[in-house]
Amino acid sequence: MSSAQGANPEYVNARIRARRAKLFDDEDYRKLVRMGPGEISRYMEESEYETEMNALGSRYSGVDLIEYALNRNLAENFEDVLDWAGGRLYDQIAAYLRKFDVWNVKTVLRGLYSGASREEIESDLIRAGEFDERFLDRLLEAQSIEGVVELLDGTIFEDGMRAAFPEYEETDVLVPLENAVDRAFYEHLLDEIGSYEPDSPLALYAEFMQAEIDFRNARNALRLARSGTDLDPEAYFIEGGVLFSRGELSGLVSNRSELVARIRESEYGDDIGPALAELEDADSLIGFERALDAALQEYADSLSHVHPISISPVLAYVIAKEREVDNIRAIARGREAGLDEDEIEQELVTI
Repeated sequence: MSSAQGANPEYVNARIRARRAKLFDDEDYRKLVRMGPGEISRYMEESEYETEMNALGSRYSGVDLIEYALNRNLAENFEDVLDWAGGRLYDQIAAYLRKFDVWNVKTVLRGLYSGASREEIESDLIRAGEFDERFLDRLLEAQSIEGVVELLDGTIFEDGMRAAFPEYEETDVLVPLENAVDRAFYEHLLDEIGSYEPDSPLALYAEFMQAEIDFRNARNALRLARSGTDLDPEAYFIEGGVLFSRGELSGLVSNRSELVARIRESEYGDDIGPALAELEDADSLIGFERALDAALQEYADSLSHVHPISISPVLAYVIAKEREVDNIRAIARGREAGLDEDEIEQELVTI
């Protein structure tokens, strides 16, 4: 469907509600954590993943089959959403789905950095952004991190990656490059939103993006604070949020109770109360990040209820679908690694 067609949020959101109703729920996850990879595969074959499992079953098995089926299903779901949409709504969804270009660039960078094989890197790619198959293949063929940076010339990531590369070479950590990718994505997304009227559907879209940037800043600063590096969190601050300023975030991440209090007292507080309780009780960085993910889901859901005839339900669905895929992947990998049920459940994002 072309973006030249008229906007059709009522139709798109009706289709979105139907898809959202088919997502796995907490009961499904409770069943899956008790299964081995083979049982998980059979369970998926009897679900919305049937087509992908059958199509890929002759080439892959075990966790590899699950991984490829999850990623293909995710991409196909979002292609469907774009096919349903038109006009301004199509443009907004397409711009937001560039987040998977961000994911794929980071996946290739991390794979090269860790010495992973092409097959290992490819299994984690999600082909749902603007990068086409040919370009993703070129990224997979890159022999070095510098080669990836060069390939990104002409994309929205070019300037940031070029600027960050010397710092990567100096520090030998990926943080500067990963942050440059995130920053380029959000800057271009906010630029495309442009101006809007208060309380309009576009204003809700902007509010959601501000929340995502706020939570991204909190996550990045906390990771840096816990990493033991000399990198300054202020240098990796992403503009566009409303909850933190560049100068104050470093202090907040060193005091989790103050950080949670700031979120609780903000405009997000009323909408994400349960997630904030999890955030406050999180006893590890992983737990804290899972709670942030749950908080963003709750906030997206609250916006979709405020204005159902807008992009908000689409954004809430995109996050919910990502959460489903991440949860199933975590369960499959956890079972393969021999983790017990409690350890796997700590890796899941549930609402």
